Amino acid sequence: MITTTAPSPTPSRVRAATTPLLPVAAAVAVLTGLLRLLGSERSADLFIDEIIYYELSESAGHGGFPRDDNGLFFLHPPGFFYLRAGWGLLLGDPPDVVVGVYDGRALNAVLAAATAALLVLFVSRLATWRVGLVAGLIFAVDPYCLRHNNRAQLETETMLWVVAGYVLLLALTKDPLPRRAALRAAGAGLCFGLAILTKEHSTLITLLPMVLALVLKWGPPRRLVALTTGVAVACYGVYVSIVVASGHFPLYWNVKTYGIRRLLGLVQATGFNAPRGNSLSERLYEELPTFWPTYLLLALGPIALVLLLRRRDRAHRLLVLFHLSAGITLGYALALGTLEEQFLYLLVVPNLAAVTVAFSGVVAKRPVPSRRHGVLRAAAAVLVVAVVTASSVSYARSRTQIEDGYAQMRSYMTAHVPKGSTVISADGVTTRGITGWVLRDIYDVRRLGPHPTEFRYLVVPWKLLEDGYGRFTPEQMRRVVGNGTLLHSTHSDMYGTVALYLLPPQRSAKGQPDARH
Repeated sequence: MITTTAPSPTPSRVRAATTPLLPVAAAVAVLTGLLRLLGSERSADLFIDEIIYYELSESAGHGGFPRDDNGLFFLHPPGFFYLRAGWGLLLGDPPDVVVGVYDGRALNAVLAAATAALLVLFVSRLATWRVGLVAGLIFAVDPYCLRHNNRAQLETETMLWVVAGYVLLLALTKDPLPRRAALRAAGAGLCFGLAILTKEHSTLITLLPMVLALVLKWGPPRRLVALTTGVAVACYGVYVSIVVASGHFPLYWNVKTYGIRRLLGLVQATGFNAPRGNSLSERLYEELPTFWPTYLLLALGPIALVLLLRRRDRAHRLLVLFHLSAGITLGYALALGTLEEQFLYLLVVPNLAAVTVAFSGVVAKRPVPSRRHGVLRAAAAVLVVAVVTASSVSYARSRTQIEDGYAQMRSYMTAHVPKGSTVISADGVTTRGITGWVLRDIYDVRRLGPHPTEFRYLVVPWKLLEDGYGRFTPEQMRRVVGNGTLLHSTHSDMYGTVALYLLPPQRSAKGQPDARH
């Protein structure tokens, strides 16, 4: 009688079966969320987009399309604004705009935590759970990711949906395919559609890789890639159909064509390529002490791309498409298009995944380790420790300093300046700038003209004037405030000294700065 016994599982299979992947992802998510919630209110000053998006979310909460002072708002899709409105229903109505912005930051902390968990899952399935843990920890403390997640802007939610889509697609690169493969592909398309409905710029890291996958036959089978692409396009098509049915398509089209011109760089209204403001090189040099860990990982990105291209399996080719599309997008923005600081976030996350996966393959354990291999492993360990340590020190420093100049200024003014008073904003070229957005619900905020004659209160964020975000130079502004009285001042790295001046009720136009100079 011949008996057979089932082969005992190999050690690798035993480890795979006992891999603590989900607990690791959950732990990284909790850490990421707590790090962003701790001190998020006072460690970052108010940013103008945060206030604009808060007011748009408040409008969306009342039903219909988001609105601003100019009417319906179509520059960005409404995804974040509706999500933010739902978050507001959970927390209740904030007492003022500052608290409203802080509530939005709390939402982004939750979204970033979910992104960290998905990043761990994504990287772990391409490498090991330990590599996924490393990627998650770096994301949790990365100074750029931290600062950007701490702003209530669109990119954090956008990246959450993007990574979720790629996690679903990654399962479709296996052979044989998992059960309900079509349903997974449709789910990935839904995630990509939600990303595009949050920020249309994400098309370049969702649909562009899918088109490349169809052409190159990389990643999942082409029929599943086509299904993912179709569902994503259909999601956005539903939004456009509602716009058309509501009779707003002409306005939508005008705004979108303007947005496309901005994206292509034909209109340089904002960003580092715009005629005003700091150059990119100046900003990079200024922030090098804080963001060098992020810059270092970005510098390793091209090497990681080459290493990944040597891997011919479908899973790694999918990561290549994700990373390559993000790099092309930012490269075009750097050379010709509109380049804004937040765009970098759409490259940092896929770059982190690519770097950790690519270099883990180089330093992975081998049957016969060599001296060279040992050196590589030691160098990789030193690199990870250095990046995490430096990022942690940067985090501790940011959380121990007070960086809420405009919130403090608003608090002082509500206590000492009568409600409804006329307040002049020194910042802003064509608008009332950050000062107007922070104070306009309490005061009559006006833009500083070429010949101020009848006003008393003037708010000056001096660093913005130094950076060119104002109609007057700092020297011209010093002549304006020369006869005034400094009532209150605060300081933040973003805006420098934010000062409130009391000026004489009447001022002659003689000797005032001319906006033409």
